[in-house]
Amino acid sequence: MIPETLRNLIRFEHKGVLEGFQFSLSLYSLHPEKIITLVKKKIEDLLVTGNQRLNKDCFILTLRSGDPLPAIFPGQFAELRIDHSGDTFLRRPISFYDVDREHQEMRLLIREVGAGTRQLGMLGPGDTLNIIYPLGHPFTLIDGKEFLLAAGGVGIAPMLLLGKTLKQAGKRPVFLFGARSKEQMFDLAEFEDLGEVYITTEDGSMGKKGMITDHPILEAGTFDGCYSCGPEPMMKAIAKIAARKEIFCEVSLENIMACGIGACLCCAQPTVHGMKMACVDGPVFNTKELLW
Repeated sequence: MIPETLRNLIRFEHKGVLEGFQFSLSLYSLHPEKIITLVKKKIEDLLVTGNQRLNKDCFILTLRSGDPLPAIFPGQFAELRIDHSGDTFLRRPISFYDVDREHQEMRLLIREVGAGTRQLGMLGPGDTLNIIYPLGHPFTLIDGKEFLLAAGGVGIAPMLLLGKTLKQAGKRPVFLFGARSKEQMFDLAEFEDLGEVYITTEDGSMGKKGMITDHPILEAGTFDGCYSCGPEPMMKAIAKIAARKEIFCEVSLENIMACGIGACLCCAQPTVHGMKMACVDGPVFNTKELLW
């Protein structure tokens, strides 16, 4: 018997997503553990309380729930529905930038890359946004004192919440961020409150000139582990350095994730344990598990 929550979701979605979920119903009798995962998540209309423009491409949406927030961990994400857009059927997966439990708010860092995210950028205080959350496998906290958090571009998105979580656990986060130029960066004061912040830009307009993977902190630092998110070549390079130094390393993949529950299979990722779904088994993976 199909859970009523899943039936409600199918009725709730746009036609394009509807067809995908209807297809997934045929999987329910074979893999109920995949579909039942959705029932444990919240599907909720949240109030938009802020839209802060960071630079030409990026902005932060602040959303408020009418209920206490569920447990949300660094590296998890939400699937956002795009309303009033005839060309945008699929939800957009967006990482949690920060969580404020006292005010029942969350912040999402979003980069405009197409029609769907441009639509999100037009939202303002008083609007509502339907999301499914929290989704995905989060970052792992391990024993140790100092950890490197390396991110390129919008890969910065999950690093603030991760940095706060590490510091609350008595650990020392060190941030290494890269971008093409200073125009793609934004105010990093919240990160500076948590630990040291190192910057690289390809044109040298901010921080050290060059690629993030060329920064000397990668070799000079004595880290107990590292976490990374951003372009795949960057994460692969970070993983190689971590392997050579024999330290723990996790990355957050940016695979296309249409459904968020492992049903559509579009985010399949080869691993040493076989094919895994980035939206359910990830997006965070230990780099030793990845075949890339």
